[in-house]
Amino acid sequence: MSITLPWADKYRPNTTDGYVFQNESQRRQVEEWIKAKNIPHLLFSGPAGTGKTTLAKLLIKSIGIDKYDIFEINASRENKVDDIRIKVTGFVQTMPFGTFKVVLLDEADRMTANAQDSLKGIMEMYADTARFILTSNHPNKIIPPLHSRCQGFHINKLDQNEFTARAAEILLNEKVEFDVDTLDSFVKATYPDLRKCINLVQMHSAGGTLSRPEGNEGAVSDYMLSAVDLVKSGDIRKARQLICAQAREEDVDDIFRWMYDNLDLWSKTDEGKDQAIVLIRKGLVNNTLCGDSEINLSATLVELSQIGA
Repeated sequence: MSITLPWADKYRPNTTDGYVFQNESQRRQVEEWIKAKNIPHLLFSGPAGTGKTTLAKLLIKSIGIDKYDIFEINASRENKVDDIRIKVTGFVQTMPFGTFKVVLLDEADRMTANAQDSLKGIMEMYADTARFILTSNHPNKIIPPLHSRCQGFHINKLDQNEFTARAAEILLNEKVEFDVDTLDSFVKATYPDLRKCINLVQMHSAGGTLSRPEGNEGAVSDYMLSAVDLVKSGDIRKARQLICAQAREEDVDDIFRWMYDNLDLWSKTDEGKDQAIVLIRKGLVNNTLCGDSEINLSATLVELSQIGA
C-alpha cells in the first residue's frame, strides 16, 4: 500500500483524457479551447471536491501556458480588496512570456463584495494579455458583473453509485481490503466531495484494511462517519446528539445538504424520501428564523426520525 503520496493527488488525472466530463458538450468545449490554445474568462462552479480546480489546471497545462505566466491565489485566505489590487494587478500588468497570463482564483465566492468589484475592472483592463479562471462552490455569491464577464461552466456532482465505484477502485488498486457496508459509511459521510472521501479512506486504511475510526478523533468527517453508522443502525437519537454536540456554526448548511444527499438514510420509500425533502427544506427556512441553529438542527433530525412512524 502506497503511503508516499496522498491518494487524492496520486489519482488526480494528468490529462483531459483521464478527466470524467459531465457530458460530451463539456468535453467538446474544452477540446476546442485546447485546440485554439485560447480561453475566455471562466467561472467553474459546482460542489466541493467535484474537480473544478483539477479541470482548471489540466486546461492550463494542455494549452501550454508558461509556468511564469500562471498565478494561483486561494480566495478563501486572500480575499480582500488589497489582495486583488496589489497581488493580482502586480502580476497581470507585466507582459506575459507567452500569449497571455492566467490567474486562477480558487474559491472566488469567498472574496468580499468589494474585492469582487475591484476584480471586474482588472479583468477588463488586462483582457488582451490575461485570462481569469474562477472556481466557486456557491456561484450565487459571485456578483453579477463577474458572471457577465466569464463563461460559466457548471460541474455537477457524480452519481452516488459512480462516486462509490471510484472510491472502491482506488482501494482495490492500493490492495486495501474493505467491506461494502464500511465503504458505504465513508461515502455517505462525504458525498459529493470525492476528494474528502479519498483522503478519509486513506487515513483509515492503515494495515491494508479499511476500518471505521476508533472513538471520535475530533475531525468533522469522523463524527459524521459515526453519525452515519448510528443512523444506519436505527439509532437516530444518538446520531442527532452526536451531530449537535460536534457541529460548528459554519457546518450547519453542509449538514442540511448531507441530509438531502442521503435521503435513503431517512426512508427507503419514494413517499418517505419526498417527506424528508419537505422537512429538510423547512429546516433550512427555519434556520434563518431560529435564534439557535443547534436547536433548529436538532428539531429537523427529530422530524426526520419520525418519518413513517
